[in-house]
Amino acid sequence: MSFSACSEDNLSSESVITSDSGNNSTKTNFDEWLTVNYVQPYNIEFKYRYEYNETDKTFYTVPADYNQSVELAHIVKYTCVEAYNEVGGVEFTRRYFPKMFFLIGEFEYKNNGTMILGTAESGKKILLTGVNNLDQYKNNLNYLNELYLKTIHHEFTHILNQTKDYSSAFQLVTSTGYVADSWSVPEYSSGYLQRGFISAYSQHSHGEDFAEMLSMYITNTPEQWEAWMEEAAGTPDDPKNGRELIEAKLNMVRSYMKNSWNIDIDKLRTSVLRREYDVVADKINLSDLTIK
Repeated sequence: MSFSACSEDNLSSESVITSDSGNNSTKTNFDEWLTVNYVQPYNIEFKYRYEYNETDKTFYTVPADYNQSVELAHIVKYTCVEAYNEVGGVEFTRRYFPKMFFLIGEFEYKNNGTMILGTAESGKKILLTGVNNLDQYKNNLNYLNELYLKTIHHEFTHILNQTKDYSSAFQLVTSTGYVADSWSVPEYSSGYLQRGFISAYSQHSHGEDFAEMLSMYITNTPEQWEAWMEEAAGTPDDPKNGRELIEAKLNMVRSYMKNSWNIDIDKLRTSVLRREYDVVADKINLSDLTIK
């Protein structure tokens, strides 16, 4: 590894770091855009400047890049906020969508080989990590979903669950399969579909399982979901009941979203996927800060 210095770096005079008081000396065009597109319609604060007190002190963290923060703000608004508007109504989004997003530049890496993509706190705040990697992933649907968008839907599910809990029957479907932090070890990192879990991380706990079920369902095509179900079902020579278990849990997720929030998850998936395809196909101008 080598280090070098450049004498002609094009540095901006605008700081990406603020004091913990949150008093910013200069408003950017992005700040004005956020006011019109996040604060005024939804009362959502989208924090892209680095604030130490908003970070998890157990990790080394870095500021989010300004330009990629602009892009992510557009992506979140178009693929997430407006998808819930379309299916659940703007009043649902305005009332329940998290009131703060806080961005940091790098993913939070744990010593067990996994990394934190995002967290939800107290039904209010969502932390999004890895913003400085967005440009290399924004045109790849799988990476965009896995690293950013699925995380938002996952964390929003936690917020909804904190507001209205789901049936305790959900955790009984695969009650003996939850393994907490051991979900990432080789023993559990494969074969989870046949055991009745839609992802390896679903094996952590029933709360994470519920959030993974919804977020994985609405960010993947019906064809991909069916492929997973076929794998979960095993083969004639080695039949498993994983498909039955996953589908039982999916039915509970579907009922919860419909009965508690009047949201059809199939309509939500259609909206989310259509919007994600628009982003990946460069149909959305992610750098436009025009106030409309």
